[in-house]
Amino acid sequence: MSFTIRVLGDQPASAPALDGETILASLLDAGVPFPHNCQSGNCGACKCELIEGDVLELPSSEYALTEEERARHLILACRTQVWGDCAVRMLDADDAVAHPSRLMRCRVIRCVDLTHDVRALSLAIEAGGPFDFSAGQHAKLKFAPGIPERSYSMANRPDEPSLEFFVRQVPRGQASGYVFSQLREGATLTVSGPFGNAYLRGAHAGPILAVAGGSGLAPIRSIVETALAADPQREVRLYLGVRDERDVFHERWLQGLAEAHPSFSFHIVLSEPSGTTARRTGLVTDAVSADLPSVEGYKAYVAGPPPMVESLQRRLLAAGLPLRDVHADAFYSQAEDAFNVA
Repeated sequence: MSFTIRVLGDQPASAPALDGETILASLLDAGVPFPHNCQSGNCGACKCELIEGDVLELPSSEYALTEEERARHLILACRTQVWGDCAVRMLDADDAVAHPSRLMRCRVIRCVDLTHDVRALSLAIEAGGPFDFSAGQHAKLKFAPGIPERSYSMANRPDEPSLEFFVRQVPRGQASGYVFSQLREGATLTVSGPFGNAYLRGAHAGPILAVAGGSGLAPIRSIVETALAADPQREVRLYLGVRDERDVFHERWLQGLAEAHPSFSFHIVLSEPSGTTARRTGLVTDAVSADLPSVEGYKAYVAGPPPMVESLQRRLLAAGLPLRDVHADAFYSQAEDAFNVA
């Protein structure tokens, strides 16, 4: 049986396909140009967005297509079989950034508590660099033998020499427990990366909505600082959702940005305040919806607990923001997650 594959975008095209053929093979056989390289699910060059259709995704490398990208309906054309009419959209050049993969030895140069359960680590790269990444991406940290490797987002800008990470203490978490109980300044560890697709889209010049839950402020800080460094007049709205007053951090940084950039605004929302407060209360997702009934023209960057991320994604899509304009990282605890970003 023959089906039709439609390629959407600036240069739309279509191609016939038979049962079980891959999208990439069908397009290339029909003479439709499409980005590709290895054709075996390892490089990610043929990554695209599935708009609609009956398909079957074959196994592929986690480095070519991560779980967070799958959640955004991205697929690998070379590893996706066609079983019905379908439509795909090629990624914009801004959505296909690639940086060299690095395995680095780093030294802890600063280790300070931001809250009762969030600690900031500053690392100097001693070997294996330079480390190029896009604001919003993350890396895997291996603290010591026997301690599980975990993923944490870079909080620093890509042009800064040292790396900074926010580590949240997770109940019974081996990695975060080690950071809070044993890791000290001067210690060495390995860092590999970069990873992640929820990074700043540099070609977008419109307004930015940045929403962080707790330690999700790490990638959001990197994104916001990088965006404002490139365009100090950029409209940026940042929301930070935490449980209680003791969970608030980086407020001086937020105030400094607001003073330096009139087009930047921030909102701190407490979901479970233990006492009376002058701050906004409730869910940060409700605050965003109340303040922004229209999100036309925005790029949204969201990082934090999965319920918050998933709820906000649904709300933004319902408000008319295209999926391709929502870039999100859900931070899972070590107890829940096989691919932990924290």
